[in-house]
Amino acid sequence: MKKLIKTGLIIALLAGAIIGLLGYFKYKEAVAEVPIREKVAAIREGENFVPLEEITPDFTDAIVAIEDHRFYDHGAIDVISLVRAVFVNVKAKELSQGGSTLTQQVGKNLYFGNEQSFIRKVAELFVAYDLERIYSKDDILELYVNIVYYGDGHYGVKAASSNYFGKTPAQLSYDEATLLAGLPQAPSAYALSSNYEKAKQRQSEVIEALTEYRN
Repeated sequence: MKKLIKTGLIIALLAGAIIGLLGYFKYKEAVAEVPIREKVAAIREGENFVPLEEITPDFTDAIVAIEDHRFYDHGAIDVISLVRAVFVNVKAKELSQGGSTLTQQVGKNLYFGNEQSFIRKVAELFVAYDLERIYSKDDILELYVNIVYYGDGHYGVKAASSNYFGKTPAQLSYDEATLLAGLPQAPSAYALSSNYEKAKQRQSEVIEALTEYRN
C-alpha cells in the first residue's frame, strides 16, 4: 500500500510539473507574440474603452463584490477561494468552481479565451502575476469591465450599458448596475434578451453581495 501511495504521489508530482512547464511555455508564447503592455494599450485606445472614473461606483463595487470580494486584499491568486474551489470540485467530481480572481480573468480574456484546460489555467496565472506587477488594482478592474462579455454580443461595459439601457456607464441606476454586474459569470445563461428572469435572480445575489461588501 505504501508503495502504491508513493508511486501515486510521484506520478501526481510529475504530472503537475509537466502541466506547469507546458503552461509556462504557453504563457511565454502568448506574451512574446503580443506583450502585455501592447495588449493593454490597444484596449485603452479603443473607441469603447471607458475609464474607471466614468463608471458608476454602484457597478464597479458590484462587480468586485460578486466576482472577487477580496480583490483589493490578495495578489494574482486568492488562496482562500482556490482551496474552497478545490474542495467543492472534488466533492462534486467535476470542475464546478474555478476560484479565479479578477486578475486571472483579465489574463484569460486578454490571451486565452474560454479554452478549458489545466495548461491554460497555468498560463493564465503567469499572465495574472505580470498584470499585478505592472498595473494597479484599479487599472486591472478597469480592464476587466472593459473587456468582459455581457451577453447578446456586447463586450465591455460601454456597449452593454448603451445597448441594454441606452445609457453611458456613468448614468446607470443602482438597479441597472446590479443587473449588469451579474451577467459576466454566465453571459449566455443570463442574457437579458432571452433569460431575463434568470438575470433578475442573479441580480438578487449581486445585491446581497454588494450590501455585505459595502458594510
